[in-house]
Order: sequence, then C-alpha cells, then structure tokens
Amino acid sequence: MTLYSIFSIVASCMVQLQIENIFTNLLFAHNETIFMKIDFHLKHWHLFLLLALTMLGVACTSTGAQGVAPTITVTPTPSQPVSAQQVLTSPITYVALGASDAVGVGANQPASQGYVPLLTQKLPQGSHVVNLGVSGIHLHEALNEELPLALSTSPKLITIWLVANDFVANVPYTSYMQDLNTLLSRLRAGTQARIAMANLPNLTLLPSFAKLDARQKAAMVTSIKHWNAAIASMATRYHVTLVDLQTQNSLLTAHPEYISADGFHPSSAGYVQLANLFWQAIKA
Repeated sequence: MTLYSIFSIVASCMVQLQIENIFTNLLFAHNETIFMKIDFHLKHWHLFLLLALTMLGVACTSTGAQGVAPTITVTPTPSQPVSAQQVLTSPITYVALGASDAVGVGANQPASQGYVPLLTQKLPQGSHVVNLGVSGIHLHEALNEELPLALSTSPKLITIWLVANDFVANVPYTSYMQDLNTLLSRLRAGTQARIAMANLPNLTLLPSFAKLDARQKAAMVTSIKHWNAAIASMATRYHVTLVDLQTQNSLLTAHPEYISADGFHPSSAGYVQLANLFWQAIKA
C-alpha cells in the first residue's frame, strides 16, 4: 500500500467520524453550549482536513520522485600517473605485463637475466615485483589472465610488452588495437601507475624470418610501422611512456649477439639492452 493510499483512508475515516459527532450532538443538543461544541468540532475538522491535504501533497510529491529516479551523471576523475621521481625514491610495487619475454625465455638464467628482474634491481630497495608474464599469451587473453591481477596490486610502475605474439599470429589489426585500448583505459582508470610500453622492433632482421623474400620483408616492415603508429597514438592518449624499439635502429634485432639461439627471443645480453631501454623511458 502506498503512502498516498494510507493518507486517503485516514482522511476519509476522520471526516466520517467528525460528521457523525456533529450530527449526534445536533440530535441531543438543547442549549447553546452544545452548539458552541459543534462549532468547535467544525473548526477542528477544517484544520484536520487542511493538514491531511497538505500531507497528501507531500506524499504525492515523494511518490512522484520515487517513480522517476533522477539521472545522475558521474564524471570519473582520471588517475594521474606518478612521476619518475616517485618511482625512483621510495619502495614501490612493480607489475610486468607480457609474454615469454617477460618470463625471460632465451636467457641463460630466465629468473635473473630477463628484463623484468633486471629492471627490479634498479628500483629502490624494498620494492616488490609481480611478474604476470605468460609464455605464448596474446593480448586478448591477457585482458582476462593478467589485467585483473595487475589492478588488484595497486602498482606504481607497470611495464607492457604484449605485441609480438599477436603480430606474428596475424591477429587482425583492429582487434588488437581494440584490446590495447581496453588494456590501457582500464589500467589508467584503475591505477596511478607510471606505465612504460614497448612496441615492435624490425622483426625481419630476426633469424626466424630469414627465409622471407625481399617483397615479403618489405610488406612486413610496412605493417610493423602501421601497428607502431597506432600503438604510439594510444600511448599518447593514455599518458603511457613509449619504449620505441623500432626507432632505436632496431637495436634488439639488428645485433646477432642480442638474439638467443631460438632465433626469436632476446639473449641474456639482449635482455640487458631491453631493460636499459625500459629504464630510460621510466626515468624520462
């Protein structure tokens, strides 16, 4: 039963009671005192009716407000990334999002010679690292497997290198960029971390692609540039520092000593260079 219905019933009952009292007194009235009493009842009946109508008006207003909820537009406050100074001067939580390179595949001792542990060594003493890298993972999978964990740790530093597997597997350009937008937007909204993200180096220089002819290599380079341009644009949009592996004269892929025996992943020496490139971006 609504508040409006309750007040309607109450008002009706009270009016009926007042009228019955008036006519009862009229039937048994024999003197002026009784009529004065009747007049008193009438005055109070009018007062009660006015009060009841006022309360009904309030009830109707409240019911109307409940029936149509006001639209509230909440404008999220974008998280501002922490400064390089904050990363360098006090212990932090560092999260690495990535694939086999984050794991250190190709290094002689992946647990200590990968770029993630090498970066960790450069952080203030007492810092905590959460390496979420999964060998062979694609970005779309990382949205479910790595991103939720990254958001739950309140990191102050995040590194991302999640592009080579998608590119080599011919993941559609639009699909990858949509996933990258999702990743960066959620990281920026959910953390205040300083984020450094690497793009694609010139993969045609790797032994894994040595069998490609000149035309195929040229097409691949064109595609790499296309992907990297979009990655750079996305990085700018979300205040992410770009680790541009292509414009570093493809340092990682142009030097054979930086490539592991599998012909695709960095070697121990290559991871040193990669860690240095990330560190330069983080400090910038």
